[in-house]
Amino acid sequence: MRTIEYTIASRFDGAKVKDVLSGQLLVSDALCSRLKRRENGILLNGAPVYVTHPVQTGDRLMVAVGDGGKDPRIVPMPAPLSVVYEDDDLLVIDKPAGLSVHPARDPNEVTLENALAAYLGDDENPHPVSRLDKGTTGLLTVAKSGWAHSFMKPLQHAGNLHKTYLAIAIGRPASDFGEIDAPIGNCPGSTYRRAVCSDGAPSRSSFTVLQSWDGLSLVRLVPHTGRTHQLRVHMAYIGCPLLGDWLYGQRDPRIDRPALHAAELSFRHPLTGEQILLTAPLSTDMAELLS
Repeated sequence: MRTIEYTIASRFDGAKVKDVLSGQLLVSDALCSRLKRRENGILLNGAPVYVTHPVQTGDRLMVAVGDGGKDPRIVPMPAPLSVVYEDDDLLVIDKPAGLSVHPARDPNEVTLENALAAYLGDDENPHPVSRLDKGTTGLLTVAKSGWAHSFMKPLQHAGNLHKTYLAIAIGRPASDFGEIDAPIGNCPGSTYRRAVCSDGAPSRSSFTVLQSWDGLSLVRLVPHTGRTHQLRVHMAYIGCPLLGDWLYGQRDPRIDRPALHAAELSFRHPLTGEQILLTAPLSTDMAELLS
């Protein structure tokens, strides 16, 4: 199980254990409640303590922040994974096309969570911080515990988990760069399809045209909000649906999925403060279209 150790700094001298847990170790109230019930979940200088216990400069606090066992809902299924980044708490995967993130109806389908459960072994569980559609390729962030997920998810909600996509669109936008500010909601009569609608959730995307050829355009896309199918919906809304997008455009023999790739990811690591910048090369099917 993932255990972190922290030597109490002078700024916490006289504070309570729970103040250190939330202020330094990013432990949520929900996890703190679980730690109180976990054997040896919180140790101060090697001995169990209540979260109201005061600490002194130089004390050693050890906290078992891991999940404490495998999630029985996720069956480990070995499958190839392209790991772009990994540390004690996070993974970033270059996801291939055709791989769903979460298990669905077919118990025999290998999903990213199934493959990650096999990769991580017995002591850790996959907690995707974000998701990519089954047909979308590229970078996807995964936390190895609920604790890590709890401090990564706010980065995304605050817009501090920066993602850049590359897409091949049909046609060419009216301008070489711009912003699409159009609310997205459920499409009437469908539980899966989304649409731009007046009562939808605020949704904003930026685009830059990188090149155009033979009625197609390579476009850089940046989502500033995180709605389901946002980039696909927005590009269709401006009259340039993604090539191969059967849901918001039409099928195309040149590619059997929406031509969308999560190419770049950046964030400041909440624990270390390190600025992380990762890239993933364009998927083979999209690269062949460019050539």
